[in-house]
Amino acid sequence: MTVAEQIAGILSGAGVRHVFGVPGGPSIPYMEAFRKAGIEFILTSHESAAGTMASVTGRMTGIPGVCHSTFGPGAVNLASGAGGALLDRSPVIILTSEMDDNMIDRTTQMNINHQKLFQPLTKATFRVNPANAADILLKALDICKEEYPGPVHIGLPSDIAYLDAAEPGRYIFESGITDHLNDSVKISALLENCRKPLIAVGLTSARFALGERLSEFLRHTRIPVVLTPMAKGLLPEDHPCYAGILFHALSNYLEDILEDIDLVIGLGYDPVEFNYESWMPDVPLIDFTTIETDLPAVKQVTRFTGSPGEWFTILKQLHPGQLIFNQMKIDSARNETISVFNGLTDHFGPVTAIKVLREAFPADTIVTFDVGSHLHLAGQYWNTMGRQNMIMTNGWSGMGFGLPAALAAVFHHLGQSLFVLPAMEDS
Repeated sequence: MTVAEQIAGILSGAGVRHVFGVPGGPSIPYMEAFRKAGIEFILTSHESAAGTMASVTGRMTGIPGVCHSTFGPGAVNLASGAGGALLDRSPVIILTSEMDDNMIDRTTQMNINHQKLFQPLTKATFRVNPANAADILLKALDICKEEYPGPVHIGLPSDIAYLDAAEPGRYIFESGITDHLNDSVKISALLENCRKPLIAVGLTSARFALGERLSEFLRHTRIPVVLTPMAKGLLPEDHPCYAGILFHALSNYLEDILEDIDLVIGLGYDPVEFNYESWMPDVPLIDFTTIETDLPAVKQVTRFTGSPGEWFTILKQLHPGQLIFNQMKIDSARNETISVFNGLTDHFGPVTAIKVLREAFPADTIVTFDVGSHLHLAGQYWNTMGRQNMIMTNGWSGMGFGLPAALAAVFHHLGQSLFVLPAMEDS
């Protein structure tokens, strides 16, 4: 088995069905190996689009998205896609052609150090050879899926594709996640003593698709909920506990709700979208998450790092009978926000466009949004109807996201890359 065949076989076995990118000469043996392994190479208009498509594929499927570029400028173009996967928390494998060992340190056309380029933009970066290709690829697949998910870069020297590959070693993945000391006693006390808590739901909850579990929990506790933009869709906008979206348009209408709370419960909240200190009042915070992140030292922060199942088990300590739920404030914030938006629909503009599109599209339509001021409008105004079908970037926030993200969604849902218009009479 050649190195190219081995890499294609491992990716196929991991569930990969598409590789997105712009090839160069050294890419050809890999493209052929992908084809034989049932993996289609999707040619993109630009390498950054390939990175976006891989990132959205990983986000939607949980199977690592894969993208590829050639030397130097191709790798640099792909770097923005790497940043998108890193800060939007998507499992991605990035493959780039690299100079062979004889030329890697020489001054020559298109040659830069890809490992130094991708080091700050990925969870790990490797350069393979025929002896370690299998083990590195297996390791990369594990690293990119571990919390937080993100990209891993693999450099492919230009002269190894046709060489015989070594058999995989006795590879065992060693997790980089350490044990955490959770202060369960303090968390219990905060939950028992609070009367007006607020739940802030974020990107990690969206990745674990916790909508149904959250709705069931709220059925008993009736706690107001705010969401970060990438968590939009976990609750339907007409849910009685849904207060609105943080950070995006008209989020200042949440102030009446925020000034009345005595505890914030962060549920899968990822500060990559919006730091707590940018909106939280001076109240205690319980941060339920899967992995520790940097949190403000000035806040009264208590962490719990574990699985979503553990989060909801601990939250059972809340006693619904002691909680004060102000439906009038939630309704007021939502109604005032809607009223402002409706006041902008008497002429054609972005609000009217979004309103018309929402009315025209079926409820289960997947919509992607590019980056810009309109995204802040859409994040608050688009009605998801309780479906996680709104795809945006709010971690990396790189422009040019919308169209490749939409194409990636099409490939995922149709399972094919050929678009065929229906036959029409007399055409």
